[in-house]
Amino acid sequence: MANPISGVEPPNRERGMNAAAFFGTQQFVSQSAPGRVNLLGEHTDYNDGFMLPVATPQCTTVSAARNDKPEFEFYSSTLGSAVTFGHDQPSPEGFARYIEGCIRLLQKRGLAIPPLRMHVTSNLPLGTGLSSSAALEVATLRTLRALLGFALDDRSLALIAQQSEIQYAGVNCGIMDQMASSLADSEHMLFLDARTLEARLLPIPAGSELLVIDSGMPRTLAASAYNVRRAECEAAAKALGVAALRDVADVADVERLAAPLRQRARHVVSENNRVLEASRGVSAERFGELMNASHFSLRDDYEVSIPELDELCELLRAAAGVHGARLTGAGFGGAVVALCRTGGGAQAGASVVERFNASGRKAALLLPTTTHPRTP
Repeated sequence: MANPISGVEPPNRERGMNAAAFFGTQQFVSQSAPGRVNLLGEHTDYNDGFMLPVATPQCTTVSAARNDKPEFEFYSSTLGSAVTFGHDQPSPEGFARYIEGCIRLLQKRGLAIPPLRMHVTSNLPLGTGLSSSAALEVATLRTLRALLGFALDDRSLALIAQQSEIQYAGVNCGIMDQMASSLADSEHMLFLDARTLEARLLPIPAGSELLVIDSGMPRTLAASAYNVRRAECEAAAKALGVAALRDVADVADVERLAAPLRQRARHVVSENNRVLEASRGVSAERFGELMNASHFSLRDDYEVSIPELDELCELLRAAAGVHGARLTGAGFGGAVVALCRTGGGAQAGASVVERFNASGRKAALLLPTTTHPRTP
C-alpha cells in the first residue's frame, strides 16, 4: 500500500469517474491509506493517553498529477464532487479542505507544491467513526511524497495530517486517527502513547478476530459533543492539578470532582488503565471484558452512546463466540466493534445485523470481509 503506482487505477467500486478517466493520457501517482477501528482507548488521545487502534482493510486512495493550469483541481468519485480553485486561493468547504490543509502545511515547511490535479476514491463508509478524514489526509500526504519526492517519515506525516484537520477543517482532534492511518496495519493492534508518540505493533489476542458493524445511525451530535467533552476534560485536569488526565493513575483520585467532571475524568482514567492492561497481553476473554467495561464507561460516564449502539453491543455480547463489544469512534452513532472467536465473526455479525434491522433499521456488516478491496 505504501509504494507509488504510476498510471494504475486501484480497484474501484465507487460511483463517479475513476482515476483513469479523470487523468486521461496523463501519468499520475496513487497512494492509499486505511481507516481505523479503535479497540480500546476512546477519547483518551486528547488527554495525552493511550490507545489500541487497528487499521481497516477499507482504504482511501488519492491520485495526483501536475496541472498545466495555474490552479488546483480536486475530484471525489465517492462524492461525485469536483472543486477548482486558484493556486493562491482557499478551497471551498468540504472534502477539499482536508487536502488543501495538507498542501498548505507542506508549503509552510518550505516545500514547493505546484498546481495539481487530484482524484479521490474510497470504500471507507463515511460517518461511521472509522476515520475517513484521517485516511484522506494520510493518503494525500503519501501521494504528494511519492509525486514530488520529498522526505517525510510516517510519524511526521501523521502530525501534519492532524494539523490539517485542526487548522483547515476546524476539528480540534487528537493524534490517534492520523497515527493509526499512517502506522497501523489490519493484522495487529497499534499501541499509541499520545504524549510521547510511542507506537508499537502488538498481536491481536490469540484465537480471535474483529467484527465491525455500522449501526446506520449518522453521528449528528459527535462534533459538538466532542468539543464539549474535550473542554470538560481540560477543566477536570486543571481541578486535579495535573497537565492532563493521563497523569492520574488511580480512579479514586477523581471522585472529589463535581459532576459532570467527575464522570468524564473517571472514564478517561479507567480507559487508560484498560489500554495499559490489554497492551501487556491478555486472553481474548479478558480483552472482551475490557471492551465491555469500556462501552459501559462511554455510555454512563462519558455519555456519548445512544440506544441503538447499546442495543447492538448487547446483541453482540449475546451472540455465540463473541468475547466483548463496544462503540468505536466519537460516539452518538457510527460503528461498534467486537472481539470474537476466529472464524465466527461473519456468522455472528450477520445474525446480529438481521435481528437489529428487523425493525427497519439499516445496519451493515463491515468486518470481517473476505477480500481486501483496496490493494493497488
